[in-house]
Amino acid sequence: MSTKSNKRTKSTKKRAFGTPAAPTFVRSGLAPGLLGALVLLAGFVLIDGEGFTIIRYAVSILALILCVFVIQAKTWWLLVLLVPIAVLWNPVVVIPLEGRGWLAAQFIAALTFVVVGIRNKVPVRRE
Repeated sequence: MSTKSNKRTKSTKKRAFGTPAAPTFVRSGLAPGLLGALVLLAGFVLIDGEGFTIIRYAVSILALILCVFVIQAKTWWLLVLLVPIAVLWNPVVVIPLEGRGWLAAQFIAALTFVVVGIRNKVPVRRE
């Protein structure tokens, strides 16, 4: 028997196995945030066509879903970023925006979706 296998150095400690701690929060808004950013980037292709109405529906619905998660997480300041997106991309009452400003708004809204999806932490309810 080798003496190396029996000896343990100070640097190798045994790790205790056990049940991992339950998470205290979830990032519920991450999936809708990333999906909203993808939809907005796809909207660059359809911005002048009839298919842009579908983009408007998807973006406004995803923005409202993120608003619910922001309210649950009590990060009210993120509503300042999401509510204008839900209003500007509303397909029912269309606000006519065109040109480079609208393209810039598409890109800024995509970044907003990603930032809100990452920053928003909804606490886990223990029942």
